[in-house]
Amino acid sequence: MELQPGREAVVRAAVATLWTSPEAVRPVDRPALAARTDIPAWISGMDSDQQVGDCVLSQLLLGERVLVTELRPDGWAHVVAVEQPAGDLDPRGYPGWLPVDQLVAAEPGPATDGTPLVVDATVSELRAGPDGPVVLPGIVLGTRLAAAGPARDGWRPVHAPGHAEPLWLPDAHLARVPVAPPSAADVLAVAQRLRHVVYVWGGVSAYGIDCSGLVHLAWRRFGVQLPRDAADQAAATTPLPLGAERPGDLYFFARPGRKIHHIGIVTAEARNGDDRRMLHACYRQRRVLEEPLPAERTATLVGVHRV
Repeated sequence: MELQPGREAVVRAAVATLWTSPEAVRPVDRPALAARTDIPAWISGMDSDQQVGDCVLSQLLLGERVLVTELRPDGWAHVVAVEQPAGDLDPRGYPGWLPVDQLVAAEPGPATDGTPLVVDATVSELRAGPDGPVVLPGIVLGTRLAAAGPARDGWRPVHAPGHAEPLWLPDAHLARVPVAPPSAADVLAVAQRLRHVVYVWGGVSAYGIDCSGLVHLAWRRFGVQLPRDAADQAAATTPLPLGAERPGDLYFFARPGRKIHHIGIVTAEARNGDDRRMLHACYRQRRVLEEPLPAERTATLVGVHRV
């Protein structure tokens, strides 16, 4: 099937970057534009200013659904990322541009063994067979996959968009998508595994991530769909009295008279106003870190919420 405006497609790249426009793409972004993306090379090729350029909106993972709204003859598609709620931007999801080569038309689901799976390893790769040659590297935490059969000798076959035959990855890299809501401790433990990941504006992967991307991805690992941006995440969660927070809750930050611009995950019980700690993707230090709230953060703390 061909891509068509008004119909759904799915991401066939391990990690696809959602852009503000095709014209905003820079020469340094070339590794992120191919059908087989190389996100580590893309991130390592940027300087710290380029890593926070506003040409990137978000990222989508292998198998993520989008609604195609426009196709351009130069190989770009305007899409709505329907699995990333976006508040006022578009009620259907997060809008932006992707290279057409990173998409494949959605078709009726393949036969599966009924086991919904999610990648639990920080990074993995899909192979042609058990311990066979790598077909698709760079599969990241939170990627959802359809099982294509039982595990064999420690390897599991899965369906991957754009590939007619099942691909394989270590069964230990996968987990079942839980039916029950996860505990806050479980979500925090996943987020903690992303400490020291570089800060990339719009990033939603174990290679580079921003503050709201960290929260979105940690909950996505457990099948919970949170909005993509911090202000929308605040609107989708439950406010608590300041001082009632527990590890796994969320801190939100805003400057006076401005909308929420930052989010962090609570990592310690709040015993007094000087004892708050959080895990967050820090724009200033350009990485994910866990720290006590510095004075400038405390001054802009506007709420604590629970998912």
